[in-house]
Amino acid sequence: MSDTDPNAPAGKPADDAAIKKLAAIGQQFIGAIPHTRALGMEFLSINAGVASMRVPYDERLIGDPKTGVLHGGVITALLDSCSGAAVLSHPSGVTGTATIDLRIDYMRPARPGRAVTCRATCYRVTRSVAFVRGEAWDEDEGDLIATCAAAFTVDRRAGIVADAKKAMNEGGA
Repeated sequence: MSDTDPNAPAGKPADDAAIKKLAAIGQQFIGAIPHTRALGMEFLSINAGVASMRVPYDERLIGDPKTGVLHGGVITALLDSCSGAAVLSHPSGVTGTATIDLRIDYMRPARPGRAVTCRATCYRVTRSVAFVRGEAWDEDEGDLIATCAAAFTVDRRAGIVADAKKAMNEGGA
């Protein structure tokens, strides 16, 4: 399948230049959304439909002062944002997206004092909907805090992401 095929598999490695440009898109994504900045989200990686982000532990984000556990809404926002970034990085040419549906299964609370990391994979893109799976953990990737299954709108109109992807394909900045 080609990189423009809407059903191209996520995770197909991009070349170094493409990865750098996708990373710039990821940083721009976090910077453009006020709640991602307010929660202190950090972009870790992005490549062909797979994105990783984290939220550092912050006492201002505690949901239960007795235990010091991060609020579940922080985990939800992280999974949702990371999933959206995965959709935008999919090789099918998505230039904009919004959450249609987000189901989260919480397995345990996040450990106090620990950053939470998330990885999301956009595994299928149709004409109008992108489908994503995500996982969040703190210390051990095998000991998940939560998982998500999500659906996102697909927008292929011109915009900032389209301009960045066009530059990537042309070998420009």
